[in-house]
Amino acid sequence: MTEPVNANGSGCGTDGCSRKRPRPDEGLLNEMEQYAAQHYVPIIKRDTAELLIVLGRLVKPVRILEVGTAIGYSAILLSGILAPGGRIDTIERDEDMVSIAREYIRRAGLTDTIAVIAGDASEVLACLDKTYDMIFLDAAKGQYPVFLPECLRLLRSGGLLISDNVLFMGMVDSGEPVGRKKRTIVNNMRTYLETLRSDPLLDTSILPVGDGVALSYKRMETEMNR
Repeated sequence: MTEPVNANGSGCGTDGCSRKRPRPDEGLLNEMEQYAAQHYVPIIKRDTAELLIVLGRLVKPVRILEVGTAIGYSAILLSGILAPGGRIDTIERDEDMVSIAREYIRRAGLTDTIAVIAGDASEVLACLDKTYDMIFLDAAKGQYPVFLPECLRLLRSGGLLISDNVLFMGMVDSGEPVGRKKRTIVNNMRTYLETLRSDPLLDTSILPVGDGVALSYKRMETEMNR
């Protein structure tokens, strides 16, 4: 039987091993980057990946929720910043992507760490009853306002919501006219960002990293009046 291969390409038997943190452009993640480029699958940009690694080391999450799995690239990357014994739940509606992601996760030796939940994000989020230390939102951009209430419900106080692609190819804050095909997405994203900024539960910063990343800290009760 072939033993699992972890995300940096080294063998890892069923009795455990010392796992190196997955890094972009290394091992299995490098293979996944090439697959994504060849098959036009969107994955997080390199500078966004580096930002996630730094944030994860600061937050030290035990539980992460990802909305939008694709081929599993960012879930495998995020596995490297989990606290010991941590888990990742990741949601994907495309059946082909679910199968590919599960295979990459198996090859990474992470089937006990990453659970791929197949289904529409709005429906799956409504059914979840766990709390998460970090939520990474990287699904259908025009649906971010729909996903937000459930994400905030599932995010623990003191937790971090990371929203990717919030500047949407620079259209969200460009001030230039937007083509009809992109107008709904851009308008919905502008609504989403305004909701993040105005929510008294959140402290939000929008960074021009990758295609735009919004970081939203959910305040604890003791911080509400500060």
